[in-house]
Amino acid sequence: MNDLFKQQVYEVTRLIPKGRVSTYGAIAKAVGYPNHSRHVGNAMGNCPKDVPAHRVISSSGKLSVPSFRERLEKENVVVQENWKIKDFKTLFWDPLAEL
Repeated sequence: MNDLFKQQVYEVTRLIPKGRVSTYGAIAKAVGYPNHSRHVGNAMGNCPKDVPAHRVISSSGKLSVPSFRERLEKENVVVQENWKIKDFKTLFWDPLAEL
């Protein structure tokens, strides 16, 4: 995973609107690496503070990082007891469709 890949991931992630979520896989596709969702996750682990990593979740609609729950709830995203995002399909932001 090179710096260009990380920068592209961060740029796409910065575009996710408040109150919406995207997935590691959707971001990987948007930057041209459709099979690199794990690399997106790795990039999120060390991202700059201005990157809203809390808005990036698994493709099943579950939070991967439990500590992000509070940040999402401040944006009116409901996180259920099983760590799934309520109304995930409605809140899903697909960079390929939205950009």
